[in-house]
Parts: sequence; structure tokens; C-alpha cells
Amino acid sequence: QVQLVESGGGLVQPGGSLRLSCAFSGSAFNIYAMGWYRQAPGNQRELVADITSSGTTNYADSVKGRFTISRDNAKFAVYLQMNSLKPEDTAVYYCNAKIPWADEYDFWGQGTQVTVSS
Repeated sequence: QVQLVESGGGLVQPGGSLRLSCAFSGSAFNIYAMGWYRQAPGNQRELVADITSSGTTNYADSVKGRFTISRDNAKFAVYLQMNSLKPEDTAVYYCNAKIPWADEYDFWGQGTQVTVSS
């Protein structure tokens, strides 16, 4: 069984930065695709960024050039560096781990709140 624990959320002013971390507990981390999603009040959960087991990254258009996803296979962790934050980035951010060819291997963290406000 996989467990994901996010950390690093908080309150930041517009233009500021935060780094989210996701700790993966379980086995075979290196074969999982990892992603960050977010959900703002009244909105559906949306993909922010993901990274494949081989390190290929993908970003939502709204965060390209501002956010960077990375993974450390030795530490079983994935990160989201968020720069130039905007009020519209305010949301609960969730970590996801999945094996693309096996639907039953799809896990979520509990989420961490990011609030961008002056």
C-alpha cells in the first residue's frame, strides 16, 4: 500500500515562492508517475504538473514558466517549486502517484493548503 504525505503549503504574498514536498511510503517508487493537482473552492480538481518515471515533465498552461516539478528517486520524494505566485494559485494541492498501465495503482495524499494573498 502506498501513502503520500504533502508538506510545504502556507500563506504567501503575490509574487512569492513556495516549495511543496510529497513523501512516498511504499515500494517501487521509481516506476510510479507522480503528479501535483489542485482544487480551489467550487472548482474541479485539476492537473498542475506531472513527471513520469523517466523524468519527462508536463505542466498546465497556467503554471508554465513559474512552477517546476522534480523527483528524487533515492529519497522517494517529489517536489513542486512554485515561483511568482498569483492569487489564482490559491487551492489545496494534492500529490498523486500512479502506474499508468495499472489503474488499481492510483493513490492520493491528503492535500496541503496554499493561499496567495496580500
